[in-house]
Amino acid sequence: MSEDRRLDVLRAIVEDYVATREPVGSRALAERHALGVSPATIRNDMAALEEAGLIVQPHTSAGRVPTDLGYREFVDRLTGVRPLSAAEKRAIGTLLEEAVDLDDVIDRAVRLIAQLTHQVAVVQYPSLRRSALRHVELVPVGARHLLVVIITTTGRVEQRTLELTTDLDEAVVARLRVRLNVAAAGLRLADLDGALESLAAEFTPDGEDLARSVVAVVAETLSQEREERVVVAGASHLARSAGADFPHTIGPVLEALEEQVVLLRLLSEMAEDSGGVAVRIGRETQHEGLAETSIVTSGYGGDGSSVAVLGAVGPLRMDYPQTMAAVRAVARYLTRILAG
Repeated sequence: MSEDRRLDVLRAIVEDYVATREPVGSRALAERHALGVSPATIRNDMAALEEAGLIVQPHTSAGRVPTDLGYREFVDRLTGVRPLSAAEKRAIGTLLEEAVDLDDVIDRAVRLIAQLTHQVAVVQYPSLRRSALRHVELVPVGARHLLVVIITTTGRVEQRTLELTTDLDEAVVARLRVRLNVAAAGLRLADLDGALESLAAEFTPDGEDLARSVVAVVAETLSQEREERVVVAGASHLARSAGADFPHTIGPVLEALEEQVVLLRLLSEMAEDSGGVAVRIGRETQHEGLAETSIVTSGYGGDGSSVAVLGAVGPLRMDYPQTMAAVRAVARYLTRILAG
């Protein structure tokens, strides 16, 4: 059995099983695919694939289905992620570009992934820890209150109000606004402390207290981890897979998807797997509740490195090429929009 034919037979089994949900037999493979060999030869090939642990015979059926290892071999041998159609790309661009703010963008993105893949969609909010500062705006609100508006490169907007003990000097506020943005705009948030540390000293004596208060509130706001959360949509798609794909129950899967800590850990780990599209299959997720699922993810946002991860969760028997294409496409559009 040649390596090329082994891969062709495995690919045909995966494609047919994904399409039909039925175990695949040698005669069906011979009829549906131009493998160039007889059903008897295909049976021998299938026996070799079974011995290698790539396919298995469920119950007493004459057909075979892929194992986790078989799906992994199939995914690893994909020559590339096929592009979406022009119509699908236009639909993604139009829907995301109509978003009014970051929350709306995330909501639209998660619904898009669910619709395109017919799987459960997960989108992690952009992490402040991996973002850069775009702009800080200072807005006097009355004589002794100052609104501090912090905008990151990922579109996050944080607002804080400072209550001061003395009246504001608008000339000092204007100068501080300029100096803050010159010193800090474009820096990764992890690098801001050094840039802001000496800023307050520039405003001695009259404006030092104000400058220190503003610098402190910016640093405190950006050090908080409240943005570390995941939005989930399309859980109803799992119900359509119950029985065939989840022979016991989909309960453990739903419970795992509800655990933000589990999803954040998994998405963070997968962000390290690949600079493009990452796939974990079955027990590769290292979570018992997700042992009968596969997860396809891609990073988005940032300049050269992602600031968050999005993806799709579905049964092992998923359309991997289509899911990978949809996840990659939405990630790319999301990156483009956040960069704008």
